[in-house]
Amino acid sequence: MNAAELERVLGEIAHQILDHGVDSLGQWGCTQVTVELCPDRARGVIEAGACRIGVCTSEPASLSNLGGYIDHTLLKPEATAAQIDAVCDEALTHRFASVCVNGTWTKRVAEILEGSAVKTCTVVGFPLGAVAPEVKAYEARRAIEDGACEIDMVMNVGALKSGDDEFVRRDIAGIAEICHKHGASLKVILETCLLDRDEIVRASTLSKLAGADFVKTSTGFNSGGATVEDIALMRQTVGAVMGVKASGGVRDADDVKDMIEAGATRIGASASVEIVSGGRSGGGY
Repeated sequence: MNAAELERVLGEIAHQILDHGVDSLGQWGCTQVTVELCPDRARGVIEAGACRIGVCTSEPASLSNLGGYIDHTLLKPEATAAQIDAVCDEALTHRFASVCVNGTWTKRVAEILEGSAVKTCTVVGFPLGAVAPEVKAYEARRAIEDGACEIDMVMNVGALKSGDDEFVRRDIAGIAEICHKHGASLKVILETCLLDRDEIVRASTLSKLAGADFVKTSTGFNSGGATVEDIALMRQTVGAVMGVKASGGVRDADDVKDMIEAGATRIGASASVEIVSGGRSGGGY
């Protein structure tokens, strides 16, 4: 096994541990994975070129711990600093997977969440995805510099519908390269409400080929959100290793459980507190 293959295998193991917990690896034939971290080893990793070491100690997501699946989201353009702070406090209280915000708030969120297991997630090319790849690349780099460890980018839907699959792949691959170079994960928002089944399969396949870590249904700013059928199709297309994120219109615990059963490994929601508290909200990002 050469260095590139070893890096790919270790990356897949790391993504599985971070997204699902060590126990999830059993379904692929692994019985145990041990990760040891000591000062000497950490120093060696840093000297080899790592700019960040992440340690996640949160309880793995499960049907009894729905908070671990949820990206607690506030993407409304009128969101205030006080509202962003409140969302961070809620995420810390309920142990959500991440707080997902627009780029202008990334640094503030990262500072609030520093030292916790809750990740900082930032959107790129949001909400249309119809900007030049270079613009998305700058947004992603800046967000990571400001503290984001997850990037949710919007795919160029018009390019996909025009049949320019290579443009779509390169657009995603450019962001994937930046994310992985700096230790971040990439989710690709397909905006499934604008796609037919064949287009969802193409978009999911291109995201996988481009090196993305997740495919995601929706921005929450268009005509529809996540459906069980779309999640199942995305899972079938990308296979067992990639993450699948259901976002848009997920409003209560039953919705979350339906999405998980269909293949989702992450949920994007603004109604996160209501979901884990057993209520129901009108939703909206």
